[in-house]
Amino acid sequence: MTSAPCVRRALLSVSEKTGLVSFARALAEMGVELISTGGTAAALRDAGLAVKDVAELTGFPEMLDGRVKTLHPKVHGGLLAIRGNADHDAQAAAHDIAPIDLLVVNLYPFEATVAKGADYDECIENIDIGGPALIRGAAKNHAGVTVVVEPSDYDRVLEAMRANDGATTFELRQKLAAKAYARTAAYDAAISQWFAKTVGDDMPEWRTFGGRLKMPLRYGENPHQRAAFYAAGDARPGVATAVQHQGKELSYNNLNDTDAAFELVAEFGTVKPAVAIIKHANPCGVATGDDLKEAYLKALRCDSVSAFGGIIAVNGTIDAAAAEEITKIFTEVVIAPDATDEAKAIFAAKKNLRLLTTGALPDPLTPGVIVRSLAGGLLVQGRDNGTTTAANLKIVTKRQPTERELADLLFAFRVAKHVKSNAIVYAKDGATVGIGAGQMSRVDSARIAALKAADAAAAIGAGEPLTRGSVVASDAFFPFADGLLTAAEAGATAVIQPGGSMRDDEVIAAADEKGLAMVFTGLRHFRH
Repeated sequence: MTSAPCVRRALLSVSEKTGLVSFARALAEMGVELISTGGTAAALRDAGLAVKDVAELTGFPEMLDGRVKTLHPKVHGGLLAIRGNADHDAQAAAHDIAPIDLLVVNLYPFEATVAKGADYDECIENIDIGGPALIRGAAKNHAGVTVVVEPSDYDRVLEAMRANDGATTFELRQKLAAKAYARTAAYDAAISQWFAKTVGDDMPEWRTFGGRLKMPLRYGENPHQRAAFYAAGDARPGVATAVQHQGKELSYNNLNDTDAAFELVAEFGTVKPAVAIIKHANPCGVATGDDLKEAYLKALRCDSVSAFGGIIAVNGTIDAAAAEEITKIFTEVVIAPDATDEAKAIFAAKKNLRLLTTGALPDPLTPGVIVRSLAGGLLVQGRDNGTTTAANLKIVTKRQPTERELADLLFAFRVAKHVKSNAIVYAKDGATVGIGAGQMSRVDSARIAALKAADAAAAIGAGEPLTRGSVVASDAFFPFADGLLTAAEAGATAVIQPGGSMRDDEVIAAADEKGLAMVFTGLRHFRH
């Protein structure tokens, strides 16, 4: 299986015609007979190339609006007959089936059709049937057949043929066959996911996922781990759809943190400027302000030490004033819907900073799927698109929150949704002032957040911890009163939490004793 006969006949049927004519012309110049269908044949004839129609090969016209054209023994027999097998050769000769040595097919643009919001019937019409059948047949018989599923491989095939007297190498055919099966698998995955969504089945019995390599990565979380970034075809604004304006390629950790930052800042929409600073997938500062510069400075104040080398996400167009402040410390990535030319010029002076623009914010309310691999399987869940408004809150203490406290409580709970559990977030005046993340006990998160707030106060020369007069959010209920009492000691005056503990009454009583206002959301935001 190390060699195959020269490529003498090629079947080309493509929806993506980039590079088609030059590739086909090169094949013709090497003496390859071209067979084609429909629009592909027309494009080749328009370029002055001699082409045989599949209908001429099979003796049957294209039928049913083109749904049936290549589904014929003279096509599939030509692809599947094992070269050098006496029985196959005899059967092929008996039925006048000539070998097809090269198959060039890319599929109907189903993914693009769905992405543009096409209606049901148009999506159905863009499900390719003959193409996947051809690809799979040619790929199975890669010992003698070369299969190409995208224009980026045209040059590889031509180079191999020129170097091997018109033949391709077995190694190349193997690689192209592997790619072919991956392409049809991803294509079928897109179709099955669309169907499941269409019929309202969010957890189907069989689940498939597909993606296309967007870029190889230097390594994963650590240098000894291999990694790559795959785009799933989702049009959601974010790292997969962003334009990178400058800086070296993004790392695995950069991509993970940038996604976390942008999803967090999207919680605040576009009504008021907001900034999120992320380090190791956790926020170290989040704030809103009258403009992005003010929001950034408020966010930075929460933990300026951790912000060094972090990721910054904003919810609007970055202007020069914000860019000037951001570039005063080392930042790995800045992601935003857009940036002014002046801001881009300021960022350009920092060669190690990556600037990404997305054109829009993701919608935090849109359903989606989160997938995590486990040994032997996958964990699949819907995106946490839960949200809390003032109307959803239940006041459970004797004291009601003030208007200012209520605004900060809702702000803090939005941030807590994006902090690793157990999560505690202190906030004041639309900005985080202390964040405790990822601890094994909630009381430890409350203590750490208070300690960091004290450090932040010392860093700016404040006379008291920033948590004095703040509110506090917890992503899940307080199992005991100790976490709440720690927050009260830090200076928090109001609390927001889901509620639902067996000791809720004990926690409420502790809040009343300390004169705190506390509200229940009935909504938990664990993030592991």
